[in-house]
Amino acid sequence: MTKDQKNEVIEVLKGKFSQYNNFYITDTESLSVEQVSKLRRTCFDKQVEMKVAKNTLIRKALESLDAEKYAGVYESLNNVTALMFSENPKEPALIISSFRKASNGDKPVLKAAFINGDIYTGDNTLVSLTKIKTKNELIGEVIGLLQSPAKRVIAALLHHHENLAAGIAPVVAEAAPVAEAPVVEAAPVAEAPVTEAPAAPEAPAADAPAE
Repeated sequence: MTKDQKNEVIEVLKGKFSQYNNFYITDTESLSVEQVSKLRRTCFDKQVEMKVAKNTLIRKALESLDAEKYAGVYESLNNVTALMFSENPKEPALIISSFRKASNGDKPVLKAAFINGDIYTGDNTLVSLTKIKTKNELIGEVIGLLQSPAKRVIAALLHHHENLAAGIAPVVAEAAPVAEAPVVEAAPVAEAPVTEAPAAPEAPAADAPAE
């Protein structure tokens, strides 16, 4: 590889490292050509870019961008290296896990992963990386948390409304009893004044005849 060719590769790598916030450094040594081709197709189907490059060129590309930022991955640049670039932070981890399971092997090996500024080193971090929350998943969880109190308030209001509606009839019935017709007392009958009849005059007693 000429110097110009090396520089061209470095520039391509710099573009990918600048474009993606997530990339995986894997070891594909001992994989057959057929297996590597299959891995490439799987990555392509999952919108993951896979690139094989020399470790020295990868390091030069990283150092030219931000030597300190990527310092934690330099020790992982050994053996045969295949880089996986992805917008989804856990997609490469899922691809590696699925590929291993399908081939009943332990390749590719995860050497390191750079996820949104955080560095994971070692193959033992693979399982953890498959469980990372994506941006959309995190947003969904936040929205769910924000909606929960609102849902509880709405449910409480609806419950209160239902209880209120159910209690309207008896309340109204108690509050507004059927009015009884007023009892009108009959006016007292005026009694006619009692007039005593005058006593009949007594007839004068007749004198007895003289003897």
